[in-house]
Amino acid sequence: EILPWDVDAAAIRSYAPAGVILSGGPESVGLEKPPVIPDLVFRLGVPVLGICYGMQAMAAQLGGQVEASAHREFGYAVVQPTASNRLLEGLADVAHPDGVPALNVWMSHGDRVLELPPGMRRIATSGGSPFAAVRSDASPGKAPIWGVQFHPEVVHTEHGRTVLRNF
Repeated sequence: EILPWDVDAAAIRSYAPAGVILSGGPESVGLEKPPVIPDLVFRLGVPVLGICYGMQAMAAQLGGQVEASAHREFGYAVVQPTASNRLLEGLADVAHPDGVPALNVWMSHGDRVLELPPGMRRIATSGGSPFAAVRSDASPGKAPIWGVQFHPEVVHTEHGRTVLRNF
């Protein structure tokens, strides 16, 4: 089910999602009135995955910092996992020169997360994104929150479907 960013809380509750994916888009959290994520999304107790703008909006709303990047990433990029994690577990398209497994992904963004919100940690990086993938710290009774700067939903991300299944 695809719902707009400004959907009311009653519609979200009535749908009773098993998980929420916050999609990418052409917006910037630096706008005067950017699209925002309904607060309810983070209180539903279901896993949340922010993709590109979804990750940036999530980071900004939860207390992190997002900036316009001097280096726009558009096209193929290599993402290196930096921590063991379920989202990217076992996925590797290439071996980075230092021997670390890496993923070929599709990027399309001008903004990037500069500082993570409290409770989030980096799980992958790329040449232009210090936080190419992030995850909330595990805590009892809370569903995980994930964010990826790349686009797993496009065919150009070689293991994108697996990333979405892992979510």
